[in-house]
Amino acid sequence: MKLVVAASVLAILPLLSLAAPAPAARQEIAHLISYLTTSGCSFQRNGSWHDAAQAAKHLQRKYDYLLKRDLVASSEDFIARAATESSLSGKPYQVRCGGNAPVASVAWLKAELAKYRGARPSR
Repeated sequence: MKLVVAASVLAILPLLSLAAPAPAARQEIAHLISYLTTSGCSFQRNGSWHDAAQAAKHLQRKYDYLLKRDLVASSEDFIARAATESSLSGKPYQVRCGGNAPVASVAWLKAELAKYRGARPSR
């Protein structure tokens, strides 16, 4: 009997991490998409550069798709599953701001997420 219970718990654990994001995570993800929209930066996906508004719309569509499938439980999930690389080609996304060299979108978004979290009042 203990073996059956243990097996059941192990089978359920991966599903628990696929719950919908908590309100704080939804707020962080909304901030990241808004930050990209207003950044004035260019966003590269699949070898083509796009303006920030187009890039934000693309990431919003990917986020909506993942939400419908309960595949985003945190801001880190959003970055990893929607904003790091192309789902089609697997090529990493890049962000270029002004005359600066392009950086990986994962690093750019994680840096902004850390700033955003650091600016929020402690609970």
